[in-house]
Amino acid sequence: MYAYQSLLYRVPPPVTRTSAVLEGIVSKSPKFGGKHEVDTVVIGSGIGGLCCGSLLARYGQDVLVLESHDIPGGAAHSFNIKGYHFDSGPSLFSGLSSKGIQANPLSQVLDALKEEIECEKYDSWRVLIPEGEFSSKIGPTEFFKDLEAYAGLDAVVEWRRLLEAILPFSKVSMALPPAAIRGDLGVLYTAGLRYAPELLQSFLSLGPKAALSATKLTQPFSVFIDTLELNSPFIRNWLDLLCFLLSGLKADGTLAAEVIYMFAEWYKPGSVLEYPVGGVGSIISALVRGLEKHGGRLAMRSHVQEIVLQDGRAAGVKLRDGTFIKARKAVISNASTWDTISLLPKNAVPLEYRQKSENTPQCNSFMHLHLGIDAEGLPSDLEIHHIVVNDWSIGVDAPQNVVLISVPSVLDPNLAPKGKHVLHAYTPGTEPYDLWSGLDRRSKEYSRLKSERSEVLWKAVERALGPAFSRDKCEVQLIGTPLTHERFLRRNRGTYGPAFQAGKDMFPGSRTPIPQLFCCGDSTFPGIGVPAVAASGLIAANSLVPVVDHVKLLEAVGL
Repeated sequence: MYAYQSLLYRVPPPVTRTSAVLEGIVSKSPKFGGKHEVDTVVIGSGIGGLCCGSLLARYGQDVLVLESHDIPGGAAHSFNIKGYHFDSGPSLFSGLSSKGIQANPLSQVLDALKEEIECEKYDSWRVLIPEGEFSSKIGPTEFFKDLEAYAGLDAVVEWRRLLEAILPFSKVSMALPPAAIRGDLGVLYTAGLRYAPELLQSFLSLGPKAALSATKLTQPFSVFIDTLELNSPFIRNWLDLLCFLLSGLKADGTLAAEVIYMFAEWYKPGSVLEYPVGGVGSIISALVRGLEKHGGRLAMRSHVQEIVLQDGRAAGVKLRDGTFIKARKAVISNASTWDTISLLPKNAVPLEYRQKSENTPQCNSFMHLHLGIDAEGLPSDLEIHHIVVNDWSIGVDAPQNVVLISVPSVLDPNLAPKGKHVLHAYTPGTEPYDLWSGLDRRSKEYSRLKSERSEVLWKAVERALGPAFSRDKCEVQLIGTPLTHERFLRRNRGTYGPAFQAGKDMFPGSRTPIPQLFCCGDSTFPGIGVPAVAASGLIAANSLVPVVDHVKLLEAVGL
């Protein structure tokens, strides 16, 4: 693992030991217990792949999850350097400990596996924008004071109008548990008839006028905004920011239903955000425990070279070392659509499917800065999250404009040595790959560009943490680039994911034109983000089992 991280960031390999959260997982070898034939092979151990594989094991299938690297989690893995426990990817969570019909998809998977994650709860994040700096609290009313201070009373009136319009719709979005969805006609029972009373009651509660406007849920959120005549520049900028953080696209490209689901999580009474104790790796560890508890297996250092087709069907996979693993029922790819298509024999794939995959529009990539810092002199009330917007006028999706900063050790001190903090700053899917394409990672040009393009991250950290922060006092300094994502996360061009525009394009479902080949992850419905990829794993797993087994699972978890 540490050799991998040293290659990733070009720093000397540290002498330390792996986090206890993942102890026992990293050391596994690509041995399959003498079995090279299973029911289902899952390619990739990202959150989507682990949710899918662990649920299929829960359903009783013989499942093997194959991971190219020596630690699971994909973009959501964690790693340790000099006693600092870093998250490589997601940092903002809500609903991890929720239960029941309104729980988010990841929580429903964990509930089905009888696995729990300990979380630290909080209700605010620090915002540093052109208008000023403030601590933004989630919940239905807390944001009003910030609006009044930075945008005026008219903006308060508009925000109230927005909440009054959205929150009733959120009841509809929460009436159908993600665990009930599947990718075939069986969904008419598992998600239709089974939850018809709740859906009907929620829909009727909207009233005739709102019910007629429900078609806007399938359109870009900007249409919803325009209908409500929201004209405050501050509010429109803020909603663009929220949409971008949710989907990688602004309000004119984000599905209204997605935003409404987020509002249901963030702006209802009693809303809280959550951080998993032990870092994001604790989520991965829980999913791996659930997989193995039900007889599934995970093999690291097992690079899939090709998806093997026989008689037009996905029959298994061939590894880089030549090993063939037969899949009796299905091969499920948790890789991106571009990376999945590259694993298929070119002449054996329907031309339309290949062209559609290869031509899928892409979000940009990332710049990352991981720091191990001294806590001395830093504010005692330092918040876990900071978001920096440099200029609204160029758009939140402009390169080098928005920086997210996470300091999770303020909630979980065990993530860093005593008196220290672990910090992760990144540009959220806005770094152009073309700036880096073709560069030799060992070259001076690459080092120069890393230094140049990471400067916006350093400046954001200095602004967020104040004068007590010093670059010279950082014990760990790691810089990641789009080439980092491309090489070590197996992401085509280091992309954040597909850039499907709501109202124009749709995320494909889990099924493909190739029999027995399924997909999950951020290239499939519902899209990008932790709840979405967890839901994609749910849907793919449910689609591979009979409706009767699906219903039994829903009943077992009280849904």
